[in-house]
Amino acid sequence: MADEPVTTTEVGIDAEVEPGPPTEEAVRAVLDTVEDPELRMSITELGLVYGVEVDPEGMVTVDMTLTSPACPVGPMLQGMIYHKLMQTPGVEDVEVNLVWNPPWDPRTMASEDVKMALGIW
Repeated sequence: MADEPVTTTEVGIDAEVEPGPPTEEAVRAVLDTVEDPELRMSITELGLVYGVEVDPEGMVTVDMTLTSPACPVGPMLQGMIYHKLMQTPGVEDVEVNLVWNPPWDPRTMASEDVKMALGIW
C-alpha cells in the first residue's frame, strides 16, 4: 500500500550500513517502490524520475515529471516520495522537483515492461 513504510531490507539495502547519507542507488531502490496511483506502475519504470542527487548532509533531491502537466496525482506522488525517502536511513530532508523538460514520452522513457503493459510498440 502507498502509506506503508518501506524497510531497507525490502529494497535490498543492508540495514547495517555505515552512518551517513544513503547512496544514489539506495534512493533509487526506494523510488522503485513508489507507484503511480492511476497506472499502478513504478514511477521509475515509467521513466518519470529524471534525476537523483544526495548531498553529504543527507539532503536528497529528486527531479521528476508527470505523465502530463495536468496530472491530478502530482502532489500525491510528491508526498509519497517524500514520505518513503524520509524513512530511509541517513536521509535528513527531501526535495521533490517537478520538471517539464524534456516532456515525458513513454515510447522513449518507459521500460520495455511498461511499454508492453501500456500497449506501446
